[in-house]
Amino acid sequence: MAGFEAGVTANDRFKSGFNNWFWGSIAAAALIHGLMFAFWPSMASSDVSFSTSELEAIELPPEVKIPPPPQAISRPAMPVVGEAKIDENITIAATTFEENPVNNLPPPPTSSAASEDISKAPTFTPFTVAPRLLNADEVGRSLERNYPPLLRDAGIGGNVNVWFFIDEDGKVLKKQLAQSSGYPALDDAGLNVADLMRFSPAQNRDKKVQVWVSLPIKFSTK
Repeated sequence: MAGFEAGVTANDRFKSGFNNWFWGSIAAAALIHGLMFAFWPSMASSDVSFSTSELEAIELPPEVKIPPPPQAISRPAMPVVGEAKIDENITIAATTFEENPVNNLPPPPTSSAASEDISKAPTFTPFTVAPRLLNADEVGRSLERNYPPLLRDAGIGGNVNVWFFIDEDGKVLKKQLAQSSGYPALDDAGLNVADLMRFSPAQNRDKKVQVWVSLPIKFSTK
C-alpha cells in the first residue's frame, strides 16, 4: 500500500509515535493549569467550626437491680386417708373357734353389761370383722378441698388420728380427736370429714355391732 513502509505494522507505528503524544499531552496540561491560575478568581478557606456557650449535663438513669427469682411453688397438697387402725387397748385380735374352743369361751355378758352405753367414750368393743371405709376417694377429695391454705402453701403437713364411733349400719355417730397433729387447723379438717365417711358394718362373729375405731389421716404436700 502506498505511503506505508513494507513490513511495518500499525502497532509499530503507534509505538513510534508514543513520545510525541506523551510530551504533547504534558505541554497541554501545563498550559491549561497556567491559564487557570492566571485567570481563575482567588480562593480562601473559611472557618466552619461551631462553639457552644454551655454544655448540658444528662443524668444517667439509676442502676436497675434485678430481683431474685421467685421461690418454687410447692406441689398441690394431697391428703391421704390411712387404713383404719385399731388400738390394742380397746379392741381384741381376730379369733377362731379352733384357737378358742367353745368350752373355754367366757360366759355371756350380764344384762347390765349388755345395756351399757359404749358410745360415751372410746372403750373396749370386741369384733371379729373390722369396719372398712367404703368411700376413700370421696373422703380424699374432701380433705384436699379443706386443707388449710396457709399450711398447704407453706408446705406444712401432719398426721391426725381420729376416733370414730360406728353403728351397726356403718354410719359415723360420733367423732373424737385421738392424737393431734400439732396444728389445730389440721385437726379440725380431719374431724370435719367424719360426716362424709361411710363404713361397712363391723361384726362380732355373725352379728353386726357398734364399735370405736381409730383412723389415721395424713396431710402432706408431697
